[in-house]
Amino acid sequence: MTTGKIRTSILISGRGSNMMALVEAARAPLYPAEIAAVISNRPEAEGLKWAADQGIPTIALDHKQFATRTAFEAKLHATLMEYRTELICCAGFMRMLTGGFIERWRDRQLNVHPSLLPAFPGLDTHARAVDAGVRIAGCTVHFMRLEMDSGPIVAQAAVPVHSGDTADELAARVLAAEHRIYPMALALVASGRARVVNEK
Repeated sequence: MTTGKIRTSILISGRGSNMMALVEAARAPLYPAEIAAVISNRPEAEGLKWAADQGIPTIALDHKQFATRTAFEAKLHATLMEYRTELICCAGFMRMLTGGFIERWRDRQLNVHPSLLPAFPGLDTHARAVDAGVRIAGCTVHFMRLEMDSGPIVAQAAVPVHSGDTADELAARVLAAEHRIYPMALALVASGRARVVNEK
């Protein structure tokens, strides 16, 4: 029996708090996506146990067990196919993916980044935002492209930077915003209301 919902697999590397937000959202009867599987490149990732406890298929693909990045990605792709994945959500997946994989899943792979892209791509976004003295930070959900933290933007949320904020205080505020906009962005894409036209 098909539900008509878009089968979505989530890639994680750690505790997977954004994965939890997506899973919780997908419980709603009218939500347009269903979670097909949760896959981690780190067998010790805390999020795997949480997902398994929710009855979601979980797979650990330890990237250290593969001789090459290509071999790891071939197994990852095969696993995604096994669970009839139509969309991928990267949620704290700390493994760089090659152009071949990203192109294969072009316009079917989402990522969340803790800044208002194109500002502060890469790592240490919160410390960099605080150091730069910006008054507004935030987060972005975007389609993945080869260049890191680039690609058509689906949704963004602005978060105020308070005077005297530490990077950790800002990070907590931004993470709460991620938990709101990632499920919204997935719903937009899964329902067909958000799609890529001319790389926007």
